[in-house]
Amino acid sequence: MKRTLVFSTLFLFFALVLVSCQDDFLERRPDDQIDAEQVFTRYVKANQLVTDIYAQVKAANRPLVYFVHFSTAPATDECEGSTVEGGITNKFNSGDWGPNAMPDRSDGGQYWNGLYSKIRQTNVFLEGVRKYKTPDNPLQEGDLDRRIGEVYFMRAYLHYLAARMYGEIVYVDRVVQATDPMNFKKESFHSIVGKIARDCDSAYARVPGLWSGTDFGRIDKGACLGLKAMARWMAATPLWNGGTLAGDTRQFKSEYSYNQTRWAQARDAAKAVLDFKADGIPRYSLYVGHDASDFKDDAGVNNNNSKVYARLWDLYHSMDAYQKEAVFFVTRDKDNNWQGDVYPPSSGGSARQMPVQEQVDEYEYIAPNGYGYPVYDSRAKADGYDDENPYESVKRDPRFYRDIVYHGSTFKGKVINTAEGSDRVGATNSTTTGYFLRKILRESWNRDKSFAINGPPVWRLPEFMYIYCEGVNETTGPNAEIADLLNQVRKRSFMAPIAPEAVSNKKLMSEYIQRERRVELFYENNRIWTTRLYLEPSAETELAKEQNWQSAGSTNDERSQKAWPYPKTQRMVNGMRPVEDPNGKIVIGTKKYKMRRFFIENRVFLAPRHYLFPIMQSELQRTPTLLQNPGW
Repeated sequence: MKRTLVFSTLFLFFALVLVSCQDDFLERRPDDQIDAEQVFTRYVKANQLVTDIYAQVKAANRPLVYFVHFSTAPATDECEGSTVEGGITNKFNSGDWGPNAMPDRSDGGQYWNGLYSKIRQTNVFLEGVRKYKTPDNPLQEGDLDRRIGEVYFMRAYLHYLAARMYGEIVYVDRVVQATDPMNFKKESFHSIVGKIARDCDSAYARVPGLWSGTDFGRIDKGACLGLKAMARWMAATPLWNGGTLAGDTRQFKSEYSYNQTRWAQARDAAKAVLDFKADGIPRYSLYVGHDASDFKDDAGVNNNNSKVYARLWDLYHSMDAYQKEAVFFVTRDKDNNWQGDVYPPSSGGSARQMPVQEQVDEYEYIAPNGYGYPVYDSRAKADGYDDENPYESVKRDPRFYRDIVYHGSTFKGKVINTAEGSDRVGATNSTTTGYFLRKILRESWNRDKSFAINGPPVWRLPEFMYIYCEGVNETTGPNAEIADLLNQVRKRSFMAPIAPEAVSNKKLMSEYIQRERRVELFYENNRIWTTRLYLEPSAETELAKEQNWQSAGSTNDERSQKAWPYPKTQRMVNGMRPVEDPNGKIVIGTKKYKMRRFFIENRVFLAPRHYLFPIMQSELQRTPTLLQNPGW
């Protein structure tokens, strides 16, 4: 059985007081020069500062708990969040957030002030080692240069996080003193991406191709290439490359007209990740542990009715999986309390984050011809898909069974019944959508025992495969090469290939790429950004779906049953509940059920306001040269 990841030396917290993470980056007290000299004239002290910065970087982007107690999934059409912890994600969905106040307890250091405080730490280090000529590690030659490279990466990464959330930002590459004029100005998104790339190049030149032993997980050359690819991909997407943003008040909007070169840059940057070699050996490959006959959980028991492949579970827990395809990651994201928060009540859980029907519908089925199609495809019904028996009438993508607990599924050796008992839809602490989250859980672990788990990597290899495929599709069109790359990820998950007609159909290929991204990266802090980068809530096709939904019936439940696929406008979510029926195909105990779609709630997503996060009013008051984002 694979051992869990333990990188205890990587993220130790050191009680250094050289830099306070709580102070605003635009309002600093002068640094104590004596303390700085004491730190930077000693390698050990300077190295401790880098370790502290690592910890700060980790805190800025934890996939499972981005909003402290919740992932980003319930603030999108992936999941619905419960009302515990003040219902943090529900406030994002109701529009109860803005430049004067963000939802209470949602700040995990990922907002403007926290990011720039961390950026200041990187600049303090980089300036300090230059000014005081910090000596190298006497026990390991070259360590100081490697630490400098790591900090260049972290400065670029923190700016990437800020740009992802706020768009046009300030790129700070020096220590800001309290006596400095507060005349900071935003830059074009593409200018920011260029500076991120330059810092990545500085890091790449200094860090190793691969760390080993207890140092595995530190920033390496692959992570530098990955950051460049992520930044280039964002710059190529419609939000920053040709899309129309109503009420656009961005300072540099004239620079955001379509330029195909940006897709070429994203394509090439992603290809550099795919082709990267460390010590002459390919650095990354898809994890393919276990075979198609293995459905055992981490305790060696098949408690899932042969529905969840061991390989798919191990992706998030195996050291081998991390070594093969994790391009950058943080560790120990949550513990047994988090796992208990998403268990069904029948397992002692409280269902804090529940998948919604919009996400479930994106898991394809395997057609009789051996290819994968969405359940809302025109051929699905003829191929045997039955929306009253949606999970077993046809074989769904195996990732569905790994990610979602549904009515009639076997979880921890027990058949789940969302029609009655503690797991009933709407019961106390139970699901409100008809589903429970399964992805990332280790089902042999009980919540009454203390343990720590790793969240998903920040970036995994498939993400760069998708960027490359999309870059090729947008520049030279679809071809067999990118179809093969998509099918490699699908085959790893025991999923059927994409439809062969996509090889010559750009639009169809794009749909497969986007669906693959959504399914493979579900609950990995991806959807909240992609729906914005692709301007989905304002897209004509999605608005047409929304209008169709509105006119499909006299009640919301009727519309939910008739008008799907649902719009990706982020303004509604739907679920699926069991209904007892003597002709039902789903049998639990002595009862038969059929499934029926139902409406859960309306949500608020306003354009252009909700495409970017607001800069807090307090920041704008301190720095009047900063302009607020559109719509706020």
